[in-house]
Amino acid sequence: MAPEESASRSAGEEDHPPVRDRGGRLADRLASARMHNFVGREEEIGLFRGALRGEPSAPMVIALHGPGGIGKSALLQRYAAEARAVDRPVVSVDTRTIYPSPTAFEQAAAAVFARSDSVLLVDGFERCRDMEEWIRDRFLPRLPEGALVVLAGRLPPSPLWRADLGWSSLMTVVPLTELGPAEAAALLAGQGADPAAHGELLAFAGGNPLALRMAAEVAVHDPADSVEWAPSRTVVEQLLSHLVGELPSPAHRRALEVCGHALDTTEDLLRAVLPEEDATELFAWLRQLPFVRSGRFGVYPHDVIRDSLDSDFRWRDPGRYKAMHRAVRRHLVERIRNAPEDEALRATGAYNYIISRAPWIRKFHGSREESGAYEDVARPEDVPELIAMAREMEGEESARIVEYWLDRQPEAFRVHRRYSSDELLGFMAWLRVGTVDAALRRTDPVVAEAWDAVRATAPPRHGEHLAVARFMVHRATHHRPSRSWDLVHMRIIFELLRAKHCAWSCVVLADAEFWEPLMTYMGMYQPSGRGEGDVGLFCHDWRAVRVEEWADGIDERLLSGPPGRPADEPRAAAPVLTREESDAAVRDALRNWLDPDGLALNPLLRCRLVETYGAQDPVTALRDVLGKAVARLEANPRTQHLHPVLTMTFQSSLTQEAVARRLNMAFSTYRRYLARGVDVVRERIWLWETQGYVSE
Repeated sequence: MAPEESASRSAGEEDHPPVRDRGGRLADRLASARMHNFVGREEEIGLFRGALRGEPSAPMVIALHGPGGIGKSALLQRYAAEARAVDRPVVSVDTRTIYPSPTAFEQAAAAVFARSDSVLLVDGFERCRDMEEWIRDRFLPRLPEGALVVLAGRLPPSPLWRADLGWSSLMTVVPLTELGPAEAAALLAGQGADPAAHGELLAFAGGNPLALRMAAEVAVHDPADSVEWAPSRTVVEQLLSHLVGELPSPAHRRALEVCGHALDTTEDLLRAVLPEEDATELFAWLRQLPFVRSGRFGVYPHDVIRDSLDSDFRWRDPGRYKAMHRAVRRHLVERIRNAPEDEALRATGAYNYIISRAPWIRKFHGSREESGAYEDVARPEDVPELIAMAREMEGEESARIVEYWLDRQPEAFRVHRRYSSDELLGFMAWLRVGTVDAALRRTDPVVAEAWDAVRATAPPRHGEHLAVARFMVHRATHHRPSRSWDLVHMRIIFELLRAKHCAWSCVVLADAEFWEPLMTYMGMYQPSGRGEGDVGLFCHDWRAVRVEEWADGIDERLLSGPPGRPADEPRAAAPVLTREESDAAVRDALRNWLDPDGLALNPLLRCRLVETYGAQDPVTALRDVLGKAVARLEANPRTQHLHPVLTMTFQSSLTQEAVARRLNMAFSTYRRYLARGVDVVRERIWLWETQGYVSE
């Protein structure tokens, strides 16, 4: 049985069976060390002891299953020691050492028939899949009645065992899960790892015994001093070799790479990222892997395998890693922007996850060991507690500002509650500011300062607004990472990607120095001229750097490490038109549809909507954009009747009177339809100009 799955010493007292002296053989010292270093699995050991005693409710067959490195072999070794301690003969079969055939298996297990109380331990049972029916129906029924059998493998037994009325009552299936936090810490301590490094080691290895042992060994022999610990390339390679093994094809490898990178993997995601592959077949393969779990929203690997897969792929092939990441990201951003709110929020969590895969970003996120929290709308009965919480954490002035915004924009507030008790942990607000009056300026000088800063750079146009992430008040972790703060990050990204007519966003943070690397990574900067004692005010102009360009920048920084310095204030790449100027330019462009020289003078040519469209010729780009906007009329049942009016008016040389006659329409009706169609196209162009995309 594989020694690499052995665990480490438990910190608590445990009832170990005695190891007898048999003349000082090396095997005895190995058995003693294994017993001394074993940790956890009390329930599994209790089940086996009950079976050894022949308790009426105890099973005759125990089937252990779990991913590689979870400790199956170590537990079988412990079972062997337990059996020998009560004079039960042990027969061990390691399927890796025999040919997978009934004849070879029977030869390896022959000694189990010598005594009626023998214990048969089979390791690597997943290699017996082709002869599992023979073992179940032909081999095991011939064992003596007092025999006890343990089957350990990466995969659970076939469902036919449970369907059999006999085996369903004589067999117990036990999934082996990761060690708990206390057991994992005891394993690290037994390996001699510095307690100060336990947090980083546990963050990487979780509760996987093999990963814990390998990580501890590296940490003990190669201490990282002040540098943040990270698994060595050797550790990652060995883990993947042991836990994942050989893959059926390059397509399966690519599917596993996606699964290791995304928060949850679905057929839909595989189809988007790997369009040339069979997503249904690949998803079915993923979900049956022993180290992949099925959740509410898709499948996902165990944490240590996920992190090892992603780290290895990123190191091994950075170019393909970036391409895969971008394909996943585009799929998620499309869902965030267009899906119903609940689905979009889930996609936001998935997007926030993939852009947080760089190790240095982890310090800005909550710990896995914290209790879970969820976001909720602020209810009327929450208002007194929100004001009191602001007063408690930030003082009387903050409480007055919170009360002011609760009165003006109650819908802007989101609260965070504990899953287990619904306890109110904290809150934030996503404010939409279209103008600043004297009352706002007196009450909230921070929002007023943000407004003045963005107006000095590029004022919001008519119909646009400044969005401000404000307050982020939490009792236990005030302006420091936590699970609740992860919800703040998710809400900010959700609002940014779903926003309509948002010219600027500002995130207000109390500790600017701490959060600045993350804000720089997210493409946000602090306006110049602010004092050191001021609160952090991190801004982004969404007309200068649109969503796709912003997301591309995050992708680039994901692979380049933590930012070396704060972000510079970006310069607008194109002039900013007012709504009135845009409307006039659209009307002029429609009139000059057939006149390239006229279109060449149109102000829309200098706007980002046209500059970023992709066509080599700006006039062609402008005509294509207008064509898409007009085509949207035909796609909408409410505006279908307007489409022929605009196309015949602007894409032909006919007079308006001739168009009305051609359409068999009264001239007054034609003029009304024409004005309405032009207004819809103006609105569509303005939406694309302010939101940064052109719908197909």
